[in-house]
Amino acid sequence: MEELIVLYEDNHIIVVLKPQNVPSVPDGSGDVSMYDAVKKYIKEKYDKPGDAFIGLVHRLDRPTGGIMVFARTSKAASRLSEQIRSGDVRKRYLAVTCGIPRERQARLTNYLVKDESTNTVRIAAAAIEGSKEAVLDYKVLETYDNKYALVSVELLTGRGHQIRVQMKGINAPLLGDGKYGSVGARSRNLALWAYELCLTHPTTKKTMAFKVFPPTDEMPWKAFSVEKYINVSKPNF
Repeated sequence: MEELIVLYEDNHIIVVLKPQNVPSVPDGSGDVSMYDAVKKYIKEKYDKPGDAFIGLVHRLDRPTGGIMVFARTSKAASRLSEQIRSGDVRKRYLAVTCGIPRERQARLTNYLVKDESTNTVRIAAAAIEGSKEAVLDYKVLETYDNKYALVSVELLTGRGHQIRVQMKGINAPLLGDGKYGSVGARSRNLALWAYELCLTHPTTKKTMAFKVFPPTDEMPWKAFSVEKYINVSKPNF
């Protein structure tokens, strides 16, 4: 990560662009995380003495790029976390799948179990201990070469690796996802991008919507008409 890209900031929140393959929080790799980068940015920009407060309210998997929001006060962190828990934050993703889903538009509901020893997730029965319900809506936007699909996904729950596992469950794994059995053409990065985040500002109560394109000059995104499906207009805040 060469430079932190800030999409919006005020005294309560900061919205940033997470590059792919950068961890959301510190992990065993020792690589700079988004949490570290945002904290450093706030500390240096505002000449904060001591430790700058940054509240982590959600995460993106390390291979996933796109929009993240952090809180700048404990009150904002609490209110944003509650919005996410109650499903009041809209999170939409773009993905490229290997294989075209049989149904062009559907809701997927599964129960997922995480194996901590391998950091992998699998679909399981609801009765399995530790299983958690995972729900998403997807829509096929466009296909390429009768092998790949550009898919819009809206998360209705926020489980780890959720999109990757549930799309694999319908025989449409994400391009570049070696962990969950992706096949077909090679991709330098996982083809998953958090392109839209809608939330209620924790203090002003205004609805805020953020959208950002994936790297459309790179494969696989440039194989599709991404701009056709993401309506980026003047922010409504």
